[in-house]
Amino acid sequence: MTNTPKIKSFVPSLSGKLIAMIIFVILTIEVVIFLPSQANFRANWLDDRIRVGAVAVRVLDTLPDDMELPPDLADRLLETAGAKAIVFRRDGQSQLLQRISSPMPSSAVTADTRMRNPLSLVIGGLDTLFFGGERTLRIVGATPATGGNRIEILMSEAPLRKAMLIYTRNVTILSLFVAITTAAAIFVFLNRLLVRPIQNITSNMIAFRKAPENASLIIKASSRKDELGIAEQELAAMEADIFSMLRQRGHLADLGMAVAKINHDLRNTLASAQLLSDQVASVEDPQVQRLAPRLVNTLDRAIGFAQSVIDYGRQSAAPPVPQLVDLRALIEESAFDAGLVAHPEIEIKNSVPDDVSIFVDPDQLARVMLNLMKNAREALETPGVENPEKMLCLDYMEDERFFTISVSDNGPGLPPRAKDNLFVAFKGSARAGGTGLGLAIAKELTQAHGGTLSYIEQDKGTKFEIRLPSAKRLN
Repeated sequence: MTNTPKIKSFVPSLSGKLIAMIIFVILTIEVVIFLPSQANFRANWLDDRIRVGAVAVRVLDTLPDDMELPPDLADRLLETAGAKAIVFRRDGQSQLLQRISSPMPSSAVTADTRMRNPLSLVIGGLDTLFFGGERTLRIVGATPATGGNRIEILMSEAPLRKAMLIYTRNVTILSLFVAITTAAAIFVFLNRLLVRPIQNITSNMIAFRKAPENASLIIKASSRKDELGIAEQELAAMEADIFSMLRQRGHLADLGMAVAKINHDLRNTLASAQLLSDQVASVEDPQVQRLAPRLVNTLDRAIGFAQSVIDYGRQSAAPPVPQLVDLRALIEESAFDAGLVAHPEIEIKNSVPDDVSIFVDPDQLARVMLNLMKNAREALETPGVENPEKMLCLDYMEDERFFTISVSDNGPGLPPRAKDNLFVAFKGSARAGGTGLGLAIAKELTQAHGGTLSYIEQDKGTKFEIRLPSAKRLN
């Protein structure tokens, strides 16, 4: 694969989106993990304060009942615990250990270490992290060292919040490092496994679209057996088919131009021959009079065949231009063009209601109806077939999704050869000398409206149904 443009790599690209998604997912997981971990950190920190307070309480227990703790020793114990005051409650009695220089606060935020509900721990941690700092914290707990009796510690919340901020910073840095490292590792793996192959496929599609006639741009499929390998193989096969089809189309276009020129010249030559045959037909010689009609019919068929080929080659691929059309009137006009109006042998039964209006391209639908009616007329005019009541029927049906126009006759029906190649140009003709272009064109025009043209099997005659979506119909 050569000359394939490289896709610019920036954030909206697949690579940028992939690495951003990986980092986002990992950080989201880290945040989910961080909430209980910071709550656990806060609970452990409070437990440590309770254990330190329990040491001070044990010092109080060693003193005689009639002796008070010296103020300087009390200050050192409280300083070691980082507390303003410690309250020990036992047997309905309370012992207070307080710094002389620190008055008791009027209010405090309570943190009960005996409550281990996960949700309460998380909420307490977030409260300290976002709103703590200047408040007084009242820590309530108990330890085996104090016989399970209650200890209350009054202290500033600032040390706890500072410790939690440091913990949050460390966790954030670690999380970013883990996220970036993991994202990089996953990205390298996925980039090699997915992103680069997809980029190669995309680049190849862009290059091949610009120059589909360049066979060197057909992608070289890898030996991978996974979905991307299958995609490469299918893309290579599709590009090879497109390349072959474009070459074939070019050859057919050149050949078609040559055939059109030859056909045009042939038609002119046949027209000249037809003029001569008309002069020959005026000769009174019995032998000439017997052979002249065959010659004229043969020339007429040859000219008709040449003209139909030219008309088919001039067909445009313009899309339908729908408008509101009176269906019964359109059918009557098509019947007139098909030579069925006032036909001496064929009766037309038009069962389409007068009030039916449909939203179609009138010219294209008229051409479809003309081809079907003309084929029916020619089938009913087939020589050698006894049919005293030659009839062409046109019917209309509709439901919530579709409306259907059927064209049927009671003629000799289609031969097996015509059924096998129905709707195939130059193969699907039901009569000698026909081109089969009428049905091929009718099918193309019907499909352009989003509908279908179908042949319906029946015991006698032929029947075709034009089926179009009701979404294209207005009443």
